[in-house]
Amino acid sequence: MHSETRLPFLDGLRLAAFALLIPYHVGMYYVSWDWHVKSAQAGPTIEPLMLLSSPWRLGLLFLVAGTACHGLWRRRGGWGFIRERSRRLLLPLLFGMAVIVTPQAYFEVLTKAPQLLPGDGGYLDFWAAYLHGGRYCRGQDCMDVPTWNHLWFLPYLWVYALFAALLLAWRRPGPVARAAWPVWAWLLVPALPLVLARLLLMPLFPSSHDLWTDLYNHAQYGYLFALGWGSRSHWPGLWQAALRYRTLSLALALAGWALLMVYFSAYETVEPPAALRALMRVLWALMAWWAILAACGWAQRVFRENKPWLRAASQGVLCAYVLHQSLIVVFSQWLKPLAWPPVLEGLALIALTALACLLLYRLLRPVPLLRELVGITAGSACPPRCSAPSPAHSVPRSG
Repeated sequence: MHSETRLPFLDGLRLAAFALLIPYHVGMYYVSWDWHVKSAQAGPTIEPLMLLSSPWRLGLLFLVAGTACHGLWRRRGGWGFIRERSRRLLLPLLFGMAVIVTPQAYFEVLTKAPQLLPGDGGYLDFWAAYLHGGRYCRGQDCMDVPTWNHLWFLPYLWVYALFAALLLAWRRPGPVARAAWPVWAWLLVPALPLVLARLLLMPLFPSSHDLWTDLYNHAQYGYLFALGWGSRSHWPGLWQAALRYRTLSLALALAGWALLMVYFSAYETVEPPAALRALMRVLWALMAWWAILAACGWAQRVFRENKPWLRAASQGVLCAYVLHQSLIVVFSQWLKPLAWPPVLEGLALIALTALACLLLYRLLRPVPLLRELVGITAGSACPPRCSAPSPAHSVPRSG
């Protein structure tokens, strides 16, 4: 029997991930990793804090999305599910690529290679050229436009949802064996596909957010989406295990992160032995799973009831996700002439972006066409648990 009991902590997980999303992307402005725009004071100071969530946050969101999509598929049926997912994910993607992401691309070219700007170098000339398509290169670093930048999560989720619906239309799931697993099995067995992907695919297909060639990311995110989908049917013990072992999995995740930081520090300027590098890749994947398990467990403790405010707040997450990164980029350039210290400037960026997301959500929600284009559903047409969760960002420059 399939359980359709609402899981209120999924909304809580989505909101908690978004609570980290804006600070993380603000942090990308200040670390040494490549990003669309960079602070003049960028450096490695806060990189350990950034790496505390990098291995697992996106995977968690795909797992939550898989769980939510299963419920939508059960209610809407195959074609209804595909229509809803296409409208909900592809409209914000296309509008975002054409309108919302453009400031990110403009300021990236303006700050890194202003000589490449078309016309008089103004935004409108760039926007017209951007919509016509092209490539902006600074040495070997090239940017193809139009681009989806941080919106890459939307096409990935749409592809996984479409594949799941077509697969189930071809072959319905059979009876489910629900064996009880010991603690070690929950801590290790679900992590094995992540370990194999990290060892075998990541060196050959590093993260690119190119839908056609991003095999490593598809292996890990597609698997976690499937695991989330199956948690409502084939692996219902996942949520109980997460709750039961939340403290142990959190301790293991923190210990894994500490060991990774020691490793990165020790081999910052020298090549590590091949065996040690492989071992650390295994640890990265294990830490990702332990953190996901801990997050699912603690969310069940914190978000126990289906509160109206939680559902209402969750409805605005996709809109804020679509808007937030362009807001960060624009605000960072507005604040740059003030030359504030990084801590003060960073806090201001977080506050401005959060307030702007809230204000724009309130302004756009009553407008029928615009609300669809930025990911706001009308009324209760789609419950919050069906909404695409807001992804956070990983190290590569493309998002």
